[in-house]
Amino acid sequence: MREQARQSNTVRYALGFAGLFLALVLLLIWNVNAGSVPVSTAEIVDAVFRGTGERAVIIREIRLPRICAAALLGGALALSGFLLQTFFANPIAGPFILGISSGAKMCLSLTMIFFLSRGIAVGSVTMIAASFVGAMLCMGFSLVISAKVKRTSMLIIGGVMIGYICSAITDFVVTFADDANIVNLHHWSLGSFSGTVWENVGVIALVVLPALACAFLLSKPIAAYQLGEVYAQNMGVNLKAFRAALILLSGLLSACVTAYAGPISFVGVAVPHLVRSIYKTAKPIVMIPACFLGGAVFCLFCDLLSRTLVAPAELSISSVTAVFGAPVVLFVMLRRQRERL
Repeated sequence: MREQARQSNTVRYALGFAGLFLALVLLLIWNVNAGSVPVSTAEIVDAVFRGTGERAVIIREIRLPRICAAALLGGALALSGFLLQTFFANPIAGPFILGISSGAKMCLSLTMIFFLSRGIAVGSVTMIAASFVGAMLCMGFSLVISAKVKRTSMLIIGGVMIGYICSAITDFVVTFADDANIVNLHHWSLGSFSGTVWENVGVIALVVLPALACAFLLSKPIAAYQLGEVYAQNMGVNLKAFRAALILLSGLLSACVTAYAGPISFVGVAVPHLVRSIYKTAKPIVMIPACFLGGAVFCLFCDLLSRTLVAPAELSISSVTAVFGAPVVLFVMLRRQRERL
């Protein structure tokens, strides 16, 4: 009986990963093809390997960097949400809901205004560092709130209030910035993958992929931690170091996303829950790669809609992700409420 259940789970995992890989490949092709300048599959292949001309430049220098950034940052955001949900033992925890993305946006906005007003270009390292500081500040407030209250609703309310405060400070500072800086910050603060270049993709990969590897190496401690702190301690897990690793990894991933794409809503909550529903498991060794792939698929799909629904204009990526992600969050909250009754 146990062997049969194991085989059934193996088949489910294999089908799940095959489905995600297939969806990822199809969306990659669709995203390259879709846009104000339509291109055929043959033109895509020709542009990638040897093509020249306007359409080849559009594909190689505009669409492909954006697609790679959307996939990497979407996966990073979903993985960050899974790590936060593990840390707080709360399925509603996520970078956007806990105000972590808003904190990263606030610090990055202050940094960009400070440097740009003095004519100093802001590099990738500075952007990620500023976002990381803001993410850690809001993470600290969330930790204080979670230590004082045990109810999920209070943690969410606290995170929303932190997010509003950070957004208010950001709006106040942007109001007094130079006109050119305001335009750049306003566009970025709405959330978008546009304007990404290959240099940005390289930095994103250098941050996100090692963080993904570190999270995967933490699979066994995470599995033990999911069964309770006492069990994790008995299994030899150093809780202080483990918690610090979860905080740093989730903060770094959230900071990288905010630095290059602005705050993106609900991905960190919705994707881990959807993946958990598909795979019928919470095993970290399955959830970590599945969340990353699921986040990539989710953001590629939402970015495709943001570019094509009102073309040649473009919707905010955060608005599109909210349309699909917010109902998932509401469903999770209602289900937890029914379980308590």
